[in-house]
Order: sequence, then structure tokens, then C-alpha cells
Amino acid sequence: MKKLFNLKTLFAVAAISMSSFSFAGFDTETDKNSVILAGHDAVAYFSENKAVLGSAQYTAVYNDAIYRFSSAENRDVFAATPTKYAPAYGGFCAYGATFGKKFEIDGKAFEVVDGVLYVNKNLSVKEAWSESIPKHISQANDEWPVIEFKDGSTL
Repeated sequence: MKKLFNLKTLFAVAAISMSSFSFAGFDTETDKNSVILAGHDAVAYFSENKAVLGSAQYTAVYNDAIYRFSSAENRDVFAATPTKYAPAYGGFCAYGATFGKKFEIDGKAFEVVDGVLYVNKNLSVKEAWSESIPKHISQANDEWPVIEFKDGSTL
């Protein structure tokens, strides 16, 4: 009887684990190593107003994504309040989200608006997004709940 219970427990744990993996990667834009923001330091976008590559030496995990930082100090600042520094739309292109699409980003095209980090596919796309930021944020905010847990290749 105990073996049957343990076997049922094992199957239940496996089923729950597999169901959580079914969404992994859909809600955040990460590379094959689960690194977000193309390896750029999330805190530096705010503190230095520029894209600074992080290091594998200084990392933190938030929402199943690995964030890299240029210093231990930035890592610790992020770890204290990750929601303050995590990018909008899971790090997918903000302009793409306005159209209900999920595009990868290069980490260099960004804007901090009202304390929120928005990243875009590249600098050209950022220019188009910047032409009407409030409108595009509103549109992306409407689309994100619809696309957040969908595979980008199906959109």
C-alpha cells in the first residue's frame, strides 16, 4: 500500500512539474540559457541610462529568467526589489506587444518611462515606438494579457 501511495505521489508531482514547464519561456524573452535582456544589466538601464552588459559572475533569477549584472552592487539592488527593475512585457519588444506579437530584443534599444523599463527589438524599432510612447504603452498593456503565456511563434 505504501509503495502505491509513493507511486501516486511521484506521478502527481511529475504532472504538476510538467504543467508548469508548459508555460516556461513564453512569459519572458530569454536566450537558450534562460538569460534575459540579451545579458544586459537591468539596474544599469535606470542608474546609468545606458545598456551595460552584465557578467555571468553576477546573476539573479526572477520569474525563471537569469539576469546578469555588471557588479555585485547592482545584483543586490535588483534582488531587493526585482519588480522595480524587471522589464515590461517579460522583456519582449514593447512595440511588438502593441501588435500582439513577441519579438526578441537586442538589449540596446530601451527606454525607462515613469519608472518602467521598456525594451525593443533594435534601435530602428525603438524609434518607431518612441513616436507615440503613451499610445503604444496603452496598446501593449491591452495586448499583453492576451499573449503573455502564448508561444511567440504562434502569434
